[in-house]
Amino acid sequence: MHRSRGEGDARGPLVVPRPLSGGLMLSYQCTSRCRHCMYACAPTWPAHWISDHDVERVLAQLAGTIQGSPRGPNTIGLNHGLHFTGGEPFLNFDLLRKAVQTAHDLNIPSLFVETNCFWSINEEVAREKLGQLQTAGLHGILISVNPFILEYVPFERTERAIRISAEVFGSNVITYQAFFYHQFKGLNISGTLSFETYLRRAGAHCLSYIELLPLGRACYALEHLYPTHPASTFFGASCRAELTRPWHIHVDNYGNYITGYCGGLSLGDARHLDALRQINLDDRPILRALVTDVKDLYELGEEFGYKNRDEGYVSKCHLCVDIRKHIVQKTDTFTELSPREFYQHLTP
Repeated sequence: MHRSRGEGDARGPLVVPRPLSGGLMLSYQCTSRCRHCMYACAPTWPAHWISDHDVERVLAQLAGTIQGSPRGPNTIGLNHGLHFTGGEPFLNFDLLRKAVQTAHDLNIPSLFVETNCFWSINEEVAREKLGQLQTAGLHGILISVNPFILEYVPFERTERAIRISAEVFGSNVITYQAFFYHQFKGLNISGTLSFETYLRRAGAHCLSYIELLPLGRACYALEHLYPTHPASTFFGASCRAELTRPWHIHVDNYGNYITGYCGGLSLGDARHLDALRQINLDDRPILRALVTDVKDLYELGEEFGYKNRDEGYVSKCHLCVDIRKHIVQKTDTFTELSPREFYQHLTP
């Protein structure tokens, strides 16, 4: 048995509040393999799209709990309402449109889609797709703009999507992040650009503007950008706050309920949302370790032969995901380590 340490307390069930905002991941498949992706999305993921039936089951349960933007239910905000995401949701446009229509019919507020704009190949296609989504009930759009997506998506497609989205959705367009949109325009960028070339042209100081979370693939693809620390630096820390966070949760195409941007770590089946209000930690040893002390997870990993990385870790999350990646290669005992494919797509 592992002793309880740090901030957490694993006695009794883990109480998870009902979600106030979140995203529905239609799939992990994406046109890009971005170095910063917290969910390790990639073109090589199998096209396991969420079923129409599961869309209806999940959204029907979220309908009574998702809260809209403070500016009103027909406006959007990054951490308000419900967004459709992936992977890249436009890869299965028919599914995306039907999911939007279902959410609209259920009166879920502040609906928007998150996209990398690969699909914005010309004016006609962009207007047609955005118009169909608006007709189905979509309130707005979040367009991702950063040096990592620029490696895969020609910037002129991003520019086109932003311009036409403003015509279709008005002020309900989030350019995430606007700094890079204006910077890329100032640099007269067209087409795609490697991250290394971007750094040479823009300067490494621009990295300070990236809202970059050391999670998922970023822990491995971008660890050279961070100072590293030994595992013991993070001992005594609990992940209870992340695991019980009610805002910006995600439900993936397999039904996994994910909080705190913790890819590959499922609290349970979101198709039975009420059953997740209280989670029996005796049945979830990984979760039990994380709500008590990251050191408990480290010791659990050692039982499966995990060794401390000589290179160190950039964050508590890096230590956590590295241990989980090792454990999932050794055993399929832990149901909370889901989807297992996540761990196969972490490396650049």
